[in-house]
Amino acid sequence: MKMSPLVSVIIPTFNRATLIARALESVLSQDYTPIELIIVDDGSTDQTGEILQKYSAKIHYHYQGNSGVSAARNAGIRLSRGEFIAFLDSDDWWVQGKIRSQVEALIESGEKVVHTGEIWIRNGKRVNPCNHHQKSGGWIFEQMLPLCAISPSSILMDRVVLQTCGDFDESLPACEDYDLWLRITSRFQVLFLETPYVFKTGGHKDQLSRSIPGLDRFRVQALARALRDCPLTPTQRKLTEEMMVKKASIFAKGCEKRGKHQEAGEIISFVAEQLEKTERNPL
Repeated sequence: MKMSPLVSVIIPTFNRATLIARALESVLSQDYTPIELIIVDDGSTDQTGEILQKYSAKIHYHYQGNSGVSAARNAGIRLSRGEFIAFLDSDDWWVQGKIRSQVEALIESGEKVVHTGEIWIRNGKRVNPCNHHQKSGGWIFEQMLPLCAISPSSILMDRVVLQTCGDFDESLPACEDYDLWLRITSRFQVLFLETPYVFKTGGHKDQLSRSIPGLDRFRVQALARALRDCPLTPTQRKLTEEMMVKKASIFAKGCEKRGKHQEAGEIISFVAEQLEKTERNPL
C-alpha cells in the first residue's frame, strides 16, 4: 500500500445550502493529500447547486433525483476511486488532522476500519453524550446491537470492506448506517481514535431521526439481515436474536398505544418468522 493512498470523501446532501459550505471547507482544510471530494446532491431545490458551483474546481459534483441518503452515499461510492473511503454528513464538519490520523492508524495497524471521537452539538450548544453512546474499538459487533455506535461522519475504511460487506441498503429509509455497521463489525475489527475529530450536529427539523417515526422497525430489519447474512458466533447469534425480539416488542407496544394494532401484529409475526428460519438453518 502506498504511504499516501487516495482518500475518497463522500458528502451526500439535500437542501442544506446553509450548511454545505462548512462541511466542504472542513474537508478542504485537512492536512492530508491526496483527497478526492465527491458531493452527491440528492435532488436539492434550494441554493445548494449555486453554492457548490463556487467550488467546481475542487470537487466532483453529482446531481440526482431525490432518492434518499443511502442511494446518495452509494452513488458516491460508485463514483469514487480512492483506496480509502470516508463519509461526511452535510450538517457535520471535521477538525483538521482527521484524515491524516486515520490513514496513519490503518497503515500502521494493518486494520481496515477506523472511527474517531466526536463533539456533539444540539440546537447550537455543545452537549455531552450519554454513557451508552460512548465509542470504542476492537471486535465491537455486540456493542453495536443496542444502537448505532459508529457515526458515518467519523468512519474511514479500506475499499475492500465495502467490497466484502456490501454498501448501504437503499430499502431502509433510516438506520441504514446501523445495518451496514452490523455487517462490517461482524467481519472486521475496528480501530478507535479517541480524539474528537468530528463535530456532529443534531436537533434540526430535517434530521432523519426526528422526521421518521418508529425507528426500531428498521433496526429489526437490520438485525434480521445480520442473522441471515453475517458470520456470527453462537453467542453473537443469541444476542442478536434477543435484541431483535426486544426492539420488536418496543415498536409493537408503541403501535398498540397509538391504536395501530395491525402494524404491531406484523412486526411480531416478522420476528417469529425470522427466528423460525434461524432454527431451521443454523450456521
